[in-house]
Amino acid sequence: QVQLVESGGGSVQSGGSLRLSCVASRYTYRDYFMGWFRQVPGKEREGVAVIDTNGRTMYAESVKGRFTISLNNAKNTVYLLMNSLKPEDTAMYYCAAVGPRLWAPLTLEEADFDDWGQGTQVTVSS
Repeated sequence: QVQLVESGGGSVQSGGSLRLSCVASRYTYRDYFMGWFRQVPGKEREGVAVIDTNGRTMYAESVKGRFTISLNNAKNTVYLLMNSLKPEDTAMYYCAAVGPRLWAPLTLEEADFDDWGQGTQVTVSS
């Protein structure tokens, strides 16, 4: 069974930066998607960014130009660099993965991902 473990969350002031990491253990697919989602209490989980093993990326409009997703295939680790953070970025951030996905259309839909981490909290104060 795939295990996803996130790290890197924390508290930061508005305008600051954080980098989230997520390691996928026992992941056997060669071609897959890894993504980041976020959720605040009382709201639906929202897709933030996704990347595939060919380096294609897609971002939610709300984070374009501020967040960067990257993937280290050899380490099965996905990163989310978050710059110019805003209070509205405050949420629990979840890592997700799905495979196999060879040249499939990228997606930020929660239902399209099979495996999930436990989440890491990001809090941005004004």
